[in-house]
Amino acid sequence: YFCCIILGKPLTYDKNFKGPIKDRSCTDIICCLLFLIFIVGLVVVAFFAFKYGDPRLLVYPVNSNNEICGYGNQLGKPYLLFFDLVACGRMGMGVFVTGCPTPQICVASCPTENNVIIAAASTKSDLKYCKDGFDADSSSKSIANMLKDEDCATYWFKSQPCKISSDSIDIPSLILITVYGTFLKAKEYGEKIIEDVVTAWWMILIGLILAMVFALIWIIIMRWIAGFMVWFTILAFISLFGFSTGWTLYQYYQLKDTDQSFHIQFSVIQMTMSKPKLFLAFGIISGIILLIAVLILLFLCSRIRIAVSLIKEGSRAVGTMMFTLICPIFPFFLQIVVIGFWLTVAVYPSSSVYYLKASIRTKKCTLNQILFVTILFHNLLLINCFVLYSQIFNLFMMFWLVNFVVALGQMTLAGAFASYYWAFEKPKDIPAFPILSSLWRCFRYHLGSLAFGALIIAIVQMIRLLLEYVDAKLKGKENPVAKFFVKCLKCCFWCLEKFLKFLNKNAYILIAAHGKNFCTSAKNAFMLIMRNIVRVVVIDKVTDFLLLISKLVVVAFAAASSYFFFDGRIEFLASFTPSLNFYVVPIVLVTLGSYVIASCFFSVYEMAVDTLFLCFLEDLERNDGSAEKPYFMSKDLRKILGKKNVISPSDKKEF
Repeated sequence: YFCCIILGKPLTYDKNFKGPIKDRSCTDIICCLLFLIFIVGLVVVAFFAFKYGDPRLLVYPVNSNNEICGYGNQLGKPYLLFFDLVACGRMGMGVFVTGCPTPQICVASCPTENNVIIAAASTKSDLKYCKDGFDADSSSKSIANMLKDEDCATYWFKSQPCKISSDSIDIPSLILITVYGTFLKAKEYGEKIIEDVVTAWWMILIGLILAMVFALIWIIIMRWIAGFMVWFTILAFISLFGFSTGWTLYQYYQLKDTDQSFHIQFSVIQMTMSKPKLFLAFGIISGIILLIAVLILLFLCSRIRIAVSLIKEGSRAVGTMMFTLICPIFPFFLQIVVIGFWLTVAVYPSSSVYYLKASIRTKKCTLNQILFVTILFHNLLLINCFVLYSQIFNLFMMFWLVNFVVALGQMTLAGAFASYYWAFEKPKDIPAFPILSSLWRCFRYHLGSLAFGALIIAIVQMIRLLLEYVDAKLKGKENPVAKFFVKCLKCCFWCLEKFLKFLNKNAYILIAAHGKNFCTSAKNAFMLIMRNIVRVVVIDKVTDFLLLISKLVVVAFAAASSYFFFDGRIEFLASFTPSLNFYVVPIVLVTLGSYVIASCFFSVYEMAVDTLFLCFLEDLERNDGSAEKPYFMSKDLRKILGKKNVISPSDKKEF
């Protein structure tokens, strides 16, 4: 009974199932509506952020009229002058909440002299720094009233915006100078790098295209070399450890009657080790690893053959539906758009604080002091709450949308590859436009399921981010118990996220094939995997190994080719080699770009293998090879399993 609950009952034959179901209904509608509501909320947050925010407020100074110095009406006045810095000091830490209460104006240059205005001993011509629109010479006010009403600055000191006097350098100033010098050097290098990119951009583009073509060719030939790569690696592994075991034990028997030893010193610790015992230890370890590898090979040989056959079948599926290779490009760019939108919206609310603070300060002249302070702090509290919660909401939506885009790409590919597997006679029975059909089914019926799966991952990622924040706060604190529990929670939620991503991907495969809701599909996928757990582990590890090797081959090909070209080592192309400041720049860009391309291409390949594998497991449970229930798997897989169809694809018409 317990096994029945955990593993579930094997699937039964369904005469109506001949591939991805076309007549299906909408799934997880409530989650779809919730997703749309949250998107509307994100639009509202973005609207207020764009309306009241300006990223320039975070970089450039702003005067009391909320005008950016150096822009608009203040063009040519890039510096900010405070009338009374003492007023800022009297605010204490409150200056970071409400801002400095003294008038602030934009000026073309900083003061070049020290001066204090004394009403009785000064003339109007001495008032050099006044509010915008206020003309001291034509004003009927007395100098005393001008200073009292803060129409003009009472004093100013000689200052410089960028340079620091050499006779007053302290430790913070020294740090500032060092950082500024580093910045200038980085800027110089950055300009040279950009110059190299502009010079060699078309060569970099050609290198990326060549990497794309090579990755495509590699995927196609995987159907012929996959088996060789797997078995060669296994045999090489066994041979290596077999040689290691034999050689170390031979050395032990040669030296066991001697008293040879050697010394190892780590700092103040010295160790003396016996050579015979060291060889014996390495021999025993190598022998244990060799024994485990041989036992795994003996017991899992047929499953490894199945994994290799499925990988070959995945290559055939990708080769049959070549347009699947361009599918990851669209989710990739959508993820970039989502992340870019998140960054933009994240910057604008932060800058809106400065805008709203300045707007509140303008009410000081029209309200009495007590009412002003009450409204000021009430509004600032609302502002800070709005910014904080909008940033949290924006971050959560970024996680949700990115995972939604990933889920959309996975389900679209799963529907296409499921159509390939459940075609009895390939490629004749594969439906027309399988990718577009699968994409249409995702948008028409399963937006809610996609949002549901993405929501679960997004919640876990937000919890992980919170734990990272708590862990950062605990650094330097003497609370080992709290640190231990936080580390344990971080590990647990990392594992949970990996498991949920694995389960979600398999749930999307079954949703694409059967059209059921997310929870039902996730449950069915989990039970199907648990009933075939050994096969799942073998196919997963073999696929991971082959994809790793494939990525390394593509990246190594692109990196080596770009190195020999930009270093001028290809003689017949030497005339095209550009003169660059750093020839390593295009090499690095081609290498990184080729890795991204390889990851995109082989993610399609991985999805093909995962989809075909789940379909293969379903095929084994639903069908038995009879005329009524023939297998849909390839002839190679039937041969490995010792199964056959009473009716073959070539006899289908007669049947």
